[in-house]
Amino acid sequence: MKITEILKSKKLTFSFEVFPPKQDGNFDSVARTAKTLTELSPDWISVTYGAGGATQSNTIEISKFIQKQNVSALTHLTCINAAKESLEATLQKMQEAGVENILALRGDIPNGMSFEQATQGGYKHASDLVPLLKEKGFCVGGACYPEGHIESANRIDDIERLKFKVDAGVDFLTTQMFFDNDMLYSFLYRLESSGIHLPVFPGIMPITSVTQIPKMIRLSNAYIPKKLLAICDTFGSSPEALRQAGIAYATDQIIDLISNGIRGIHIYTMNKSEIAKSIVANLRDIINASNQ
Repeated sequence: MKITEILKSKKLTFSFEVFPPKQDGNFDSVARTAKTLTELSPDWISVTYGAGGATQSNTIEISKFIQKQNVSALTHLTCINAAKESLEATLQKMQEAGVENILALRGDIPNGMSFEQATQGGYKHASDLVPLLKEKGFCVGGACYPEGHIESANRIDDIERLKFKVDAGVDFLTTQMFFDNDMLYSFLYRLESSGIHLPVFPGIMPITSVTQIPKMIRLSNAYIPKKLLAICDTFGSSPEALRQAGIAYATDQIIDLISNGIRGIHIYTMNKSEIAKSIVANLRDIINASNQ
C-alpha cells in the first residue's frame, strides 16, 4: 500500500528502518530481523540503499520479503553515480517486487570520486530523481535534517534546498535523527513559515552504545543534549544499563512528540529488533489511544 493511502486512515503512524546485508550470506539474518519487526505491526518498514547502490539487489529482496509479510516497504534509492538507464532498470525490478514507496536520496559521493564525476549521469540532487519516480507511479518520500544538512551553508540555505525537493513532488518527509525535540519543533516552524506543509515523520535513534555518538553527529549534524551525554557518561561502561537508559530516552522523546501532535514516528533500528520491541512495548497503549 502507498504511504499516502496509509495516512488517510491513521492518525498516528509508526515505522522502522532496516539495512540490507552487505553480503548475500547474511541475508537470512536480516530477514529474521525484518520478520520480527513486521510482527510489531508497523505501518511500513524502510530499507536502506548502500553507497553507490552497493546493496541494490539485497535492498529489493528485503523489501520484497517485508511485503510478503503484509507490511508496506519504503525502499531507499540513491541517484549519485547513476544514469537514467540504470535507474529505470532498477525501478523496473522494484515494480516487479511490488514496491510502491521510494525514499529519494542523493547518496554519498564514492571515495576517490569528485562531485562532478559522480553526477555525470545528470542527477546531482534527490530533487532531480523525484520526477522520474512520480512518472513511474511511485509514492515518493524525501529526507530532511532538523539541524541542517552538513553541506548546507546555514539553515536558511537548507530550507531553500529542501523546497526544491518538495516542489519536485515528494509526498512526505522523514527526518534524520535528532536528540533534542526542541530542534525538531523549531525546524517544523521554519517549514511552515516557508510554505512547506507536507507530513513530516521524525526519525528517532535509540542510543545504546557510546561509540554510536561520533557517527551520529557526523551523519545528522545533531546536537547531543547534556542529559543524553550524562546518560552515556554514567552508564557507558555497562552495556545493559546503557541499553535500558537509551531505550528510556528514546521512549521519552517519542511520548513528547506524540503529545505535541506529531502524526508519525520513524525508528532507526540499526537492525536491532529487540530494541524496537522494547520501545513498542513501552508505547503500545499510547499508539492505540492515538489512533482511536
